Amino acid sequence: MNKELQSIIRNLENTLTGDPWFGRPVFQILAEINESKVSTKPGGTEHSLLELLYHMITWAEFTLNRIQKDEKRDVKYFEDLDWREIDPKKHDWKKGVAELKRIHEEIVKSINEKDDEFLKEPVNHRKYNYRFLLNGLIQHNIYHLGQIAYVSKLLK
Repeated sequence: MNKELQSIIRNLENTLTGDPWFGRPVFQILAEINESKVSTKPGGTEHSLLELLYHMITWAEFTLNRIQKDEKRDVKYFEDLDWREIDPKKHDWKKGVAELKRIHEEIVKSINEKDDEFLKEPVNHRKYNYRFLLNGLIQHNIYHLGQIAYVSKLLK
């Protein structure tokens, strides 16, 4: 039985593309961003929209990596990517949004057929289980979406 996992999947998908309680979903807000301003740092020191997006990508990719139990990329790999230096030739808003979508689709695909017992398993190299990781990803997405929405308004 995977009743709890299905609930987590519904919550994740609702925050990304559905009708979440907090307002507009992640991908709707990301689609409304003015791409000409994604590299601008309000106040000159805060994170840019592009930095926030790639930070979200890093931890979504970490989540997928842990679910797939891929040992080729360890925790340090993702920590090194966190708040990475943004290269405008390599990091693009549309590509980043597409990558974030792809990773979340892979996460759902990877957990969809698992049993709820999976949620109790410890995450490799962490002191928590998959229930905590998946719910944490949802919270992380909402938190940084709020930042993105706020920074976007500041830049208008």
